[in-house]
Amino acid sequence: MRRTVRGAASVILTAATALALVGWGGLAGAADRTDVARSQQAPPLLVGGSAWVSVSVATLWRSPDSPRAVDAPALANPARLREWLSTMTLTQRRALNGRADTQALLADQVRVVRLRPRWAQVVVPSQPSQLDARGYPGWVPRRQMTARPPVSSLQQATVVARTAWLRTDVPDPARVFRISFGTRLPVVGEDGRWVRVATPDRVVRRVLRSATVLHRPGEPALPASTSSLTSTATSFVGLPYLWSGLSGFGLDCSGLTWLDYRVHGITIPRDALPQSRHGTPVA
Repeated sequence: MRRTVRGAASVILTAATALALVGWGGLAGAADRTDVARSQQAPPLLVGGSAWVSVSVATLWRSPDSPRAVDAPALANPARLREWLSTMTLTQRRALNGRADTQALLADQVRVVRLRPRWAQVVVPSQPSQLDARGYPGWVPRRQMTARPPVSSLQQATVVARTAWLRTDVPDPARVFRISFGTRLPVVGEDGRWVRVATPDRVVRRVLRSATVLHRPGEPALPASTSSLTSTATSFVGLPYLWSGLSGFGLDCSGLTWLDYRVHGITIPRDALPQSRHGTPVA
């Protein structure tokens, strides 16, 4: 029987127009990032340094040997999440237990702990963990991260739809790839029903205004109220369960709780047991 987030939800009640924009520190508004962003050399990943996720969702693996052949779409850049999820059998989904532990969203900051030729061991500071005081640990393909610091902006766009398309920065924007609920990107402008955002690769993309909430960095995207937390949780009813899932493409039980609280500006532990010990008893 396919597991869904329904049970967890009840628990949470609680270069066509390639253009270098000098004013935005070398951003490129472009239909194709290959010719523009990749021509701008990013600094190398360094042990002890920061990096930022450059794909829609990066899965953190237990070791570089953990992924299987079926997991190849999740290791790519761009990550092909829907392809990955649609090709896995139920048995293969269950077998993620012990292979993958969590995920990080586009533009999330990580700290590099160790480097291998194609992999980086990282910790995610925004995901408190009993496994490492610095943040949740795991291995991520190096091609799914960049060491280039993010663009500074007075406004941030947080995705509040399950998923939303990032599109090219042209009058008739084309789809590039889907990003997840909870993804936070710096805003560089607005154009009618579109919000113009900067990716970690410093490419300007567009996302529907209706799929986002605009707010100042450091402020919550949604009000931290019981009704808003509950409404957000129940919006994921029916989404298939995914071990290690932390996105609108698939969630595990504690991932749902963590992601819900994230958009409400509240940081809680990533895993279920420390989450259960984190709150204040009310009954």
